[in-house]
Amino acid sequence: MIQIFPWYNKGMENTLKILGYFSRAETTREYNGYFCSVGRVLCIVIIGSICGLRSVKQISNWSVHEKTRKFMAENFAIHTIPSYVQLLNVLKIIKPKSLNECFMNWTQSLIPQTIKGLTVAIDGKTIRSVGKMKCHDESLHIVSAHVAELGITIGQNAVESKSNEIPAVQKLMEMLDISGYLVVADALNCQKKTAEAIIKGGGDYLLSVKGNQEKLMENIEEHMLEPENRENMDSASTIETNRGRLEQRTAYITNDVTWLLGYTNWVSLSCVGMINRQVIRNDVMSSEWHYFISSRQLTAEQLLQYARGEWSVEVMHWLLDVHFDEDFCSIEDLTTQKNLNISRKVALNSIKTFKETKGLKSPLSKIMLDCLIDCDSILEVLNCAC
Repeated sequence: MIQIFPWYNKGMENTLKILGYFSRAETTREYNGYFCSVGRVLCIVIIGSICGLRSVKQISNWSVHEKTRKFMAENFAIHTIPSYVQLLNVLKIIKPKSLNECFMNWTQSLIPQTIKGLTVAIDGKTIRSVGKMKCHDESLHIVSAHVAELGITIGQNAVESKSNEIPAVQKLMEMLDISGYLVVADALNCQKKTAEAIIKGGGDYLLSVKGNQEKLMENIEEHMLEPENRENMDSASTIETNRGRLEQRTAYITNDVTWLLGYTNWVSLSCVGMINRQVIRNDVMSSEWHYFISSRQLTAEQLLQYARGEWSVEVMHWLLDVHFDEDFCSIEDLTTQKNLNISRKVALNSIKTFKETKGLKSPLSKIMLDCLIDCDSILEVLNCAC
């Protein structure tokens, strides 16, 4: 069954456009929304998350405050605030797959059509609290796709454990519109079928190569570490210093892949590269090599840039834990956990878009606190996320 905002009208379009995307989330059973519709519950949870509230309990306590009640009634026509139990009950019956589809439709509106060649980083995050609960044998693992340049998540796919991440990534590539994107993934997802799924979706891949592709890694090492072979390769370096730590990253890349054994087994393989990372800290130097394969012909400078894009999704995972204590969420119902994960990503995306639009340097915590204290700040954030 599909729930919509019965009170949605053109006069409220500016503040409700973002929430309108989520008003069509489907439920697992018949729900008439007599007391509080699915749309209203999602509205409260999303706005509460934008305010930095870490749990459904905190959102419930905030939502019944007199100031919040007045704000919700005047701006979103929510005149009856659901209780904590009612919030949980509705979140429990919303289909995560349907909510994710609403989420992906919304994120497409956040990406400027004029920007080309964006990087999508793919990685999974385990919500560890689930695995510690007696009612679950395994943890909840959610694979996310994150646009590195914009700092926004564009979709996710949940699985029961990290061991299922590889097929989950391949399925996520089918769900998303990745046409024109460069998809960056770690060594776990350096798989022929994953590469095929990315190419089939109209994107390109940049995959990290490690021991799980042992023969591929050995062949790359043997050829590219040879000084004579590196002489004809494109190279570039960067140096960064931070709090007494110096890091130099040097990239080498070749668009000739005919020397690589079995290169035809990797669809559209066009270049092979490697990055040497040297770090000096407290007068102690460490050095390591990282290897990559790509379907897009890249320069060494581009390899340095795109390879770092992989860390953007890790930053998003870190933000979920820092701002929402996601790893400590004690809700046993997996459906609710999945829906909260999406709601928190809506909040992060909205605030990131607000920061970019306004050119702000403020940390996310400052913007969240502003929204919690001043309801007008919430409207500013939502208006930028339309």
